[in-house]
Amino acid sequence: MNELLPRLPFADWIDSGVDWLVSTFGSVLDGIADVLGGVVEGAVTVLDMVPSILLAIIFALLAYFISTRKIALFTLVGLLFIDYLGYWYPMLQMLALVLTSVFLAVVIGIPIGIWGSQKASVRKVVNPLLDLMQTMPAFVYLIPAIFFFNIGVVPGVVASVIFAMPPTIRLTMLGIEQVPKDLIEATEAFGSTTGQRLLKIQIPLAKPTIMAGVNQSIMLALSMVVIASMVGAPGLGEEVYRSVTQLKTGVGVETGVSIVIVAIILDRITQQAGTRKKKIGGKLS
Repeated sequence: MNELLPRLPFADWIDSGVDWLVSTFGSVLDGIADVLGGVVEGAVTVLDMVPSILLAIIFALLAYFISTRKIALFTLVGLLFIDYLGYWYPMLQMLALVLTSVFLAVVIGIPIGIWGSQKASVRKVVNPLLDLMQTMPAFVYLIPAIFFFNIGVVPGVVASVIFAMPPTIRLTMLGIEQVPKDLIEATEAFGSTTGQRLLKIQIPLAKPTIMAGVNQSIMLALSMVVIASMVGAPGLGEEVYRSVTQLKTGVGVETGVSIVIVAIILDRITQQAGTRKKKIGGKLS
């Protein structure tokens, strides 16, 4: 069969397309790389200026007001344990990468999700793309990122943004579409505009579902940041990769536990971020 049909030079087409993009938009790509690299480095610098104990207390207080006392205690103990193991700075690097990636994924993903919830034609285009993005192996995202941005922190951020964006888009569309139809009809009867309906009814009611999408994006970004250590992204993932290549089992276990601690903290805090919690008389209600 292969002898009868000529082989299409698909790989050559891809290489030519990448070369054209790099040569045509090289200055734009360099600007994006400078901005993303500067944001991550700035975030690490700001976080590193705060003493580790004080920063752990700040995160614990944040967890207490957003989540529960148990999660706040776990946050404090977990972060101090990471500092005790000597992985505080790599943890800050990983956290800066994750927060930058998730911020970009949310800023891009939520508007696309809102747009898709209002336009059926947009959904027809977005859903197949999301299916492709979610079924693509994680390592594949690193290939175009390396081509466009070389190695280092920037391809890790770009790959993490693309990899983490689909849950935010999907759950934003789902949350808005699940708003009861009678409420939509009532707002239309009172003459509300599409913008008023979105801002005052649909988005507030869809907030828990949207935050669930953000939660999943954080988890995906965290996993991709670890994988991106293979192309030079710094952080705990780099320590894991080094321990694997040097067969240092103990170091690998320590860094793996540190990553799990950070993942649990981010997961539990963002799970509660979509709900409102009031403290009355020192008790939760």
